[in-house]
Amino acid sequence: MKKFFQILYLALVLLFIYAPIFTLVVYSFVDTPIVSLEKALEVGFSFELYGKLFRDQALMKIVWDTFLLAVIVAILATILGTTGAIGIYYSKGKLGKGVAGASRIPVINAEIVTALALVLLFAFVFTESRSYLAMVVGHLVITTPFVVLSVIPKLKQMDSSMYEAALDLGATPFKALTSVVIPEILPGILSGFMLAVTLSLDDYIISAYTKPAGFDTISTYVYGAMAKSSANSSLPALRALSAIIFIVIILVVVLNNIRTRRKGA
Repeated sequence: MKKFFQILYLALVLLFIYAPIFTLVVYSFVDTPIVSLEKALEVGFSFELYGKLFRDQALMKIVWDTFLLAVIVAILATILGTTGAIGIYYSKGKLGKGVAGASRIPVINAEIVTALALVLLFAFVFTESRSYLAMVVGHLVITTPFVVLSVIPKLKQMDSSMYEAALDLGATPFKALTSVVIPEILPGILSGFMLAVTLSLDDYIISAYTKPAGFDTISTYVYGAMAKSSANSSLPALRALSAIIFIVIILVVVLNNIRTRRKGA
């Protein structure tokens, strides 16, 4: 009986979390501006919204720009976060602890505070607070700490004597780092990269405060479309876009779990 209630509780929690997303996926096959069961039964299910999504050149440009931004930010954040995590791990005493503590501040800090601080900084340094560079830097501020948090546990799991053994065998510090340390922490690096991509795709506040005029990400476009929904015919197609993003994320997570299990076996 106890196990039954545990399973029931878990099922209710999962239903509470995923029911809105599954509803979104279902209505991505219903081409109506109004979401209702009556309209869905009246119109029926089709792939029309997906067709509208891919035929809308303006919307597809926004999708491409958003993913390109996310990939650029993720690559830079992975490089900075990985080197930072390695530096924190091998630093001794108060220096390592201080840097580790500072790296967690953007994680717990309110994102609106970070956005306003970036706007003021760029307005002071470059006299222009809104630019593509400002947006990339803003996304780096919020994604890099998560890469650090993904890599450090892998460093702690690694046998630290392997690096020292490589040095004793004649390898240079850089060669030991690339041949011994990086392969050992690669799962953490990949997890940090995927997390950075997700955070960049998802971000609204930093993007809204730093994006240049005429540039939109998916999040800022969705917010604008919802604000003027009565005049925006692309709004229903956003349901199809959201469903595609959700399905892609599910596939990535499943494939990553399969790869991890095979490696562990």
